[in-house]
Amino acid sequence: MRRARPTRSGLRSLQAAAAFILCAAAAPTALARQSAPVRTEMAVSPLLGVAWYPEQWPESGWDADLKRMAQAHIRFVRIGEFAWSAIEPSEGTYRLDWLERAVRAAERHGIKVVLGTPTAAPPAWLTSTYPEVLRTLPDGSRAQHGGRHQASFTSAKFRALARAVVARMAERFGRDRNVIAWQIDNEIGTDDRGAETRAQFHGWLRNRYKTLDTLNARWSTAYWSQTYQDWSQIPLPTQAENNPGLSLAWRRFVSDGYRAYVRDQADVLRARIDRGQRITTNYWIDARAKTPAQLSPDQDDLDLHTVTQDLDFAAWDTYVGTGHFDPIRFGMAHDIVRGLLRRNFWVMETQPGTVNWSDNNNALHKGEVRALAWNAVGRGADALAYWQWRSAPNGQEQYHGTLVGADGTPLPIFDEIRQVGAEFARAGDAIAQTGVVSRVAIIQDYPSRWAIGWQRYAREFNAADAMLDYYKPLRAHARSVDIVGTGAPLAGYALVVAPALNVLTADAADRLSAYVRSGGHLVLGARTGMKDDDNALWRQRQPGPLADLLGARVEQWYALEGPVGVSGGLGQGQASVWAERLQVLRPDVQVLLRYGKDHDWLEGQPAAVTRRVGKGSITYVGANLDAPLMSALTARLAAVSGVGAVYPTLPADLDVAVREGKGRQVLVLTSYAAGERTVALPAPMRDVLGSGIVSTVKLGRYGVAVLETSR
Repeated sequence: MRRARPTRSGLRSLQAAAAFILCAAAAPTALARQSAPVRTEMAVSPLLGVAWYPEQWPESGWDADLKRMAQAHIRFVRIGEFAWSAIEPSEGTYRLDWLERAVRAAERHGIKVVLGTPTAAPPAWLTSTYPEVLRTLPDGSRAQHGGRHQASFTSAKFRALARAVVARMAERFGRDRNVIAWQIDNEIGTDDRGAETRAQFHGWLRNRYKTLDTLNARWSTAYWSQTYQDWSQIPLPTQAENNPGLSLAWRRFVSDGYRAYVRDQADVLRARIDRGQRITTNYWIDARAKTPAQLSPDQDDLDLHTVTQDLDFAAWDTYVGTGHFDPIRFGMAHDIVRGLLRRNFWVMETQPGTVNWSDNNNALHKGEVRALAWNAVGRGADALAYWQWRSAPNGQEQYHGTLVGADGTPLPIFDEIRQVGAEFARAGDAIAQTGVVSRVAIIQDYPSRWAIGWQRYAREFNAADAMLDYYKPLRAHARSVDIVGTGAPLAGYALVVAPALNVLTADAADRLSAYVRSGGHLVLGARTGMKDDDNALWRQRQPGPLADLLGARVEQWYALEGPVGVSGGLGQGQASVWAERLQVLRPDVQVLLRYGKDHDWLEGQPAAVTRRVGKGSITYVGANLDAPLMSALTARLAAVSGVGAVYPTLPADLDVAVREGKGRQVLVLTSYAAGERTVALPAPMRDVLGSGIVSTVKLGRYGVAVLETSR
């Protein structure tokens, strides 16, 4: 049913809501940066947890569940995030006694609680009484009750109802010593295309551009007669061919809107909770197989750097789905999440062996769940929770993997997860108060990923894979790599790499230039510096405002039909998918690689160049290079920047993660070799999971060793 056109008074209320969302998104983050004392139980790391839904089961069975959890060394349960109908069965009527009993039951078994705000699954009374809160889909229809995220994140009415239930929960549990954290909503990010959202979007545009003349100029709306005479004429980007400026503005608006949505609940909580209770939300990031549709701009609808700023720590949900665990891809995803706030993070959900939503829900191998858990800890996770303890008797996720069956008795994966819990407990003293310390950073930018995703030009070019091409050899060399946004401080890094930084703002260019001039070593990957802050082509050739610093520019870019030979001081190899023809503009620019004879426009032209700038340097690599050439390139960059190899004698098929703190290093080793192997350590180390000082360790497939040494 089509909505009626808003009245004048309705429009005023929508504009007021738009002003609210803008103010909330732009508000300073001082509240989120309070130096809250950390409780003792939060300083213990790593914590093992599980999602538990007591509202779905008879209360008479709660203690049996919790007793078995304690036997598996489960340290916390996440509860409440889908329980709105049980917490508020009718508007204004709250039932929290059952939740109190669940918190107390967990406490009796030594298990802490993370409370979820239940706003991802609004109750039927809400969506039937206030159908205007239901989000509008791109085809104009309304979302229906019975799934999740039916409500619009911009709905003023929904936000008011959400604040009310969160406030009531916080008043009851905000000083509860057994509640250690709050999770806001669950896997946020669903769009809305309704009238209220559209009015707020127009308000957001007015706030950003001030005048239509400015917007028209910066979006080049003379193209295809898109010029706007009134803000209300600007559409939402629902069609296949959108103005690039409109598309980027929309995704930024949605990100700002979700930041306001999260902050809305965070403010309610912080006004009522103990400062020792910390606040987060959990993100979905697809870190699975290497295909253009996965871990790509098409999957990342929110700028997580924006949304996370008002939280105490970042968290994400890690699932393998079909296939098996890739430590490099999942490691990169962990590093992305750690970089959102540049501190340790949580994995709020992970699969206990299987899922139900993939096209083929195979089980992970024996030992794979354990390796996945320790890989997360090595990359900076201070907690890891499984989804879920056991399935509800009915509901859409009946077949999803669990730790125990519907009858409450253990499934085969239970013993492996119990082993993980025991090892977490044994390693607690070594892991606590340590984190990942890196001398190398990779810049990841969501606007750039979106811009490339909308205009791939080369079908197989994937911004995330371009980042992975650098990440893999750099991690093999340095072991620890930070992945940060364009606004992160860079002074502490010896080497900074910006792969496919397609949207290069003037501010980001100034920051990168200052980094180089202060002695830093900067690497720019292909497709960097093509677009400005409005997704418009820079008037300068690539890399746009950094071209003068580089002393070179891109003359033209090419989508490749096949591999092109590349050679130079780094050796010989091939470029594929994408290649840029560079032009040297200054005599002090050194050509590192040139193209061969496989492409007539590229033959003999520079493919990669570098220039010294005082004690720093800037390098531009205009092609997707093969793995051997990337290894040679990153080895050279590491040498120039003084980044020495970390534990270079350890085998290549051994995943090595390093955490540091309090004068010690903790190595987390996981093996992905087919059979058992004996690994000679670079120096004697303490075996955290075993006993004593060891010089070698034996690891089978998915084997794990946690080793401690003084720095």
